[in-house]
Amino acid sequence: MFAPRDPDEYLLDTERRVIRVRRHWAYLVWDLFEATGLMVGLVLVSYLLPERSNWLFQNILWYAGLVVLIRFVYQVLDWYVERIVVTDKRFLITSGIFTTNVGMMPVTKVTDLTFERTLMGRLFGYGRLVLESAGQIQALNRIDYVPNPTQVEDAISNLVFGDKKGQQQDRFSMLKARRAAVGKRKAAKL
Repeated sequence: MFAPRDPDEYLLDTERRVIRVRRHWAYLVWDLFEATGLMVGLVLVSYLLPERSNWLFQNILWYAGLVVLIRFVYQVLDWYVERIVVTDKRFLITSGIFTTNVGMMPVTKVTDLTFERTLMGRLFGYGRLVLESAGQIQALNRIDYVPNPTQVEDAISNLVFGDKKGQQQDRFSMLKARRAAVGKRKAAKL
């Protein structure tokens, strides 16, 4: 009842899932540093206060530490339930623990695909995909912290641009076959 829906439940029967990943764990590094720094700061302030200090202030510090810990756990859970799903027809990002958000963009709207990897991304194995479409900015114009970026980018490039080339190739081979057939007919008439 309270568990987020599986992203596969949003897929149509005619869709084929190509990729299903969650963001790279490096997405949580800044949140981890932030929570650790706040907890260390709270412990230091609590330790540096004199023993005869106000017990109310000590309790407020420890409750603040509990809030920091709960916030970090919420961020980890939010990262865990978020999924990036690519099918043969659309891109989806599902996120949210209490309220589920589903961002979608049809594959046919993608006009350009940019792949970026920073130095840290190369070291830890993540990248950024920038999907550009004709018209207005879509909900999924930039996807950060994509794991296994080369495999994901290859699969998406093949999906977005590969089929068009394949259809074009089939069209050209049909034209060649038609020209060859017409040429044989002309040769048979002579």
